[in-house]
Amino acid sequence: MSDIDHAETLNRLQQLEENGKLKSHLAIVRISEPIFSPGAENSSQSLSKRTSDASTIDNPTPASLEADLTHYKELFSKLRFSYVEQVTKEKFLRAIVGDPPLVVGHNENVELETQLAEVKAELKARKEEVRTMIAEMEKMGRDLANRYQNVELQMTQLSTLPESIESLESTIAGLRAKQVSNTDGSSSQNLPLPATLSLLAERQAELAALNRQLAAVQNALPRKTREAEAVERELSVLERRKSEAIMQAQEAKRKKQEGESDGLEEVGRWYRSADKALKQLVGVEG
Repeated sequence: MSDIDHAETLNRLQQLEENGKLKSHLAIVRISEPIFSPGAENSSQSLSKRTSDASTIDNPTPASLEADLTHYKELFSKLRFSYVEQVTKEKFLRAIVGDPPLVVGHNENVELETQLAEVKAELKARKEEVRTMIAEMEKMGRDLANRYQNVELQMTQLSTLPESIESLESTIAGLRAKQVSNTDGSSSQNLPLPATLSLLAERQAELAALNRQLAAVQNALPRKTREAEAVERELSVLERRKSEAIMQAQEAKRKKQEGESDGLEEVGRWYRSADKALKQLVGVEG
């Protein structure tokens, strides 16, 4: 499905939802219409009134529908009882006030009982049919509820689909541009097979040379390590001698500042006098 089809479908669904057609199409059938004639207002006043209506609920739930169904079952049960009571009273009054009065014999009672048994059997069969129909309607209602939830979910997904498509298209365009730049920057990736094999051979030769150099370095590493250890030992000896010399120099400086003789000046004068005497003996002028 293209972007235009997505946009058209989403616009049509939004228009239906704004106009109320979608909800009215998916709403539950209104079942709270008046069931009494205008002349039966007195008999309907004794029945309990219920202002709730499954069609007026925005999001009907199974619990609310079950409550409405229980209410209307009670309502029709009371209506049936009232109807039977009124019809029985009417027949009884007409029988006793008629001229001549209607007298029912035993044989007629037997016939009526037989007819009543047949009617009861037929009523039982009808009740079973109604029960089956109610079970089928409940199953159909659950299926419709699931389908309605799926439609709402698909509408939500459809509303976010254009943004996702736009994001994916921008990502694809970026990846294509990156691929083109990489192709332009690395011409070696577009070489024919002979040139590719030649380049591969050169890279393998370079790798072999590097491996040889690495092996030579690894072979020379133990000798260099021993030389470095020897240099470190010599350096430690020189560091120790340096520290001793610094300490001696500091001690000599301190003694000189305090006026103490460390013997070095006397040794120096003795060496100078000895040097002068030797020069005079050998006839060498200073």
